[in-house]
Amino acid sequence: MPVFRVALDLPLHRLFDYLAPETAGRDDIGLRVRVPFGRGERVGVIIDVAASGAWPLEQLKAAGEVLRDLPPLPSDFFALCSFASTYYQAPHGEVVLQALPAGLKRCAPPNRRSVRPPLPGEPPLALPDLTAEQAAAVAAVALDAGFSVHLLYGVTGSGKTEVYLRLIERVLACGRQVLLLVPEINLTPQLEERVRARFPQRTVVALHSELAEAARERNWRAAFVGGADIVLGTRLAIFTPLPRLGLIVVDEEHDPSFKQQDGMRYSARDLAVVRARQVGVPAVLGSATPSLETWANAGGGRYRRLTLSERANRQATLPQIRILDTRRLPLHEGIAAPLLAAIDERLARGEQSLVFLNRRGYAPVLACPACGWVSHCRRCAANLVLHLADRRLRCHHCGFEQRIPSACPTCGNQDIHPFGRGTQRLEEWLQGKFPAARILRVDRDSVKSRKQWEVMLERIHSGEADILVGTQMLAKGHDFPKLTLVGVLGADAALYAADWRAPERLFAQLMQVAGRAGRAELKGEVVIQTQYPEHPLFTALAVHDYAGFAASQLQEREQAGFPPYAFQAVLRAEAPQMADAIAFLKAAAALPTVAAHGEVLLYDPVPMRMARLANLERGQLLAESLSRPALQAFLPQWREAIEGLKAPARLRWHLEVDPLEF
Repeated sequence: MPVFRVALDLPLHRLFDYLAPETAGRDDIGLRVRVPFGRGERVGVIIDVAASGAWPLEQLKAAGEVLRDLPPLPSDFFALCSFASTYYQAPHGEVVLQALPAGLKRCAPPNRRSVRPPLPGEPPLALPDLTAEQAAAVAAVALDAGFSVHLLYGVTGSGKTEVYLRLIERVLACGRQVLLLVPEINLTPQLEERVRARFPQRTVVALHSELAEAARERNWRAAFVGGADIVLGTRLAIFTPLPRLGLIVVDEEHDPSFKQQDGMRYSARDLAVVRARQVGVPAVLGSATPSLETWANAGGGRYRRLTLSERANRQATLPQIRILDTRRLPLHEGIAAPLLAAIDERLARGEQSLVFLNRRGYAPVLACPACGWVSHCRRCAANLVLHLADRRLRCHHCGFEQRIPSACPTCGNQDIHPFGRGTQRLEEWLQGKFPAARILRVDRDSVKSRKQWEVMLERIHSGEADILVGTQMLAKGHDFPKLTLVGVLGADAALYAADWRAPERLFAQLMQVAGRAGRAELKGEVVIQTQYPEHPLFTALAVHDYAGFAASQLQEREQAGFPPYAFQAVLRAEAPQMADAIAFLKAAAALPTVAAHGEVLLYDPVPMRMARLANLERGQLLAESLSRPALQAFLPQWREAIEGLKAPARLRWHLEVDPLEF
């Protein structure tokens, strides 16, 4: 009797055998099947049909109904999942099943209506003229020559999206599909609108977590059966099966949002390159500030670099960047007089200004000057942030919140004060400073859904706001023609952070937010406040010299032995007591398999920077090697040995390959 080998969505590194119907055959591979598990029933995916299993047939349970409402999942989907499972040390079933919409993992999948085809008769938009660099970039991507990776490095406003659209046009003309990945949901509406307007006769679907379950499944089905021509999605969309895939585009490829931070911790950008190689299609990675790993790959010849050095609008120029030395300037609520004067000038001219502060809430902390009490989170190693509009203290890490106390909980002093400033406090002060100005705050407190975000964008584009107060939500991917001034506050905090990636992230963030200014005919200006104006990062930023900054950072990383010149994985453990987490990590470091892999170096276990999160103490153990194959050979053996360790009941652990956070 044949046996189904079934992948289930479980944190176990094995497949499960079930008795298959007599009629089962190889054509069933890739279909979903209902199977008994424990006292209930689950939906799994048939990975193989074998003549026998690992267990005697009499010990196997019979599989239930094979679900045939969809074609079998294709072999290239399984190849990508297999790679991800092996490389990121994730259970195979978890990888396969997490790629499916929630409705398809139910024993009784609901009936869904299909994606509505585009309306006929909508004329396509007139194509803008390409610059010479844009035309060269489009011509350089050979769509019929198999696998290749291109880094589209273009300054902000250089027209990278137009290059994507021209490439998409060529792919669609060949009868193939396109996968376009973006890092965050708030970039999706504007880009989706532009793609739909350019290709009104084509079916465009979006895949991201903000979609309702029914819409997500409907769009996934359309992509899977070939009914969707363009799939626009966030990181999980990289696993979407596409039978006619002809091109993968990763926009803002440097963004850390492409890295999944729970479950299987994968990089969608890296998997995009792997998938393009497996299927034999080109991949285009676009950014004004590429990740240093991508920049190094382009410098070493693994990727081809395509450069857009000028803005696509011939009347627009890169903004002038002015560095303000705040050591010699008085500050009013964190803003220096020259920046206030620049805002006043824009108000007089009817132009828009953006004041960028990447810290939401009213103030980072509430404190008592009498006894030193500080609004610490009781669940995390972090402070509760004051949200005055809601009259709440809120933790931005675990979500815990409480009402603002009327007096100090420790000494009873009623004169407790907010310290520091967030976007709410800045908005309030600017409204008092410029009472006639229309001020719009854009952060995750004011924009909590896609619909709110679309309304906010419409207000900005229609000129209903004079001053924007925003966080990194406004730092990338947006085009506001009337925005001519960007003022940056609080940039110094990341300069000397413990994270060695902090300078790269700060430069990218500042370059991206600076790029919002002067994208049309109006000239742009960027004013950055800092106490360290001589820092090399600001020196490079002032002249838009990403290449010089990247070269210096890569030289430092090579000297220090950091990625991309070394390869890392981190074992993390969390438990109610830090001692238990550290003891588990020490036991993992002492396993015999470690000594058998001399090319892999294990550092001492240490607490994580956010040592306590949601009532759990967290520790980590870093594994590093100068050889990626050596590290990959070590990790599965180490993981298997760790699974055999005895641990406290409430201790949880996971492995992360190529970590971005420590």
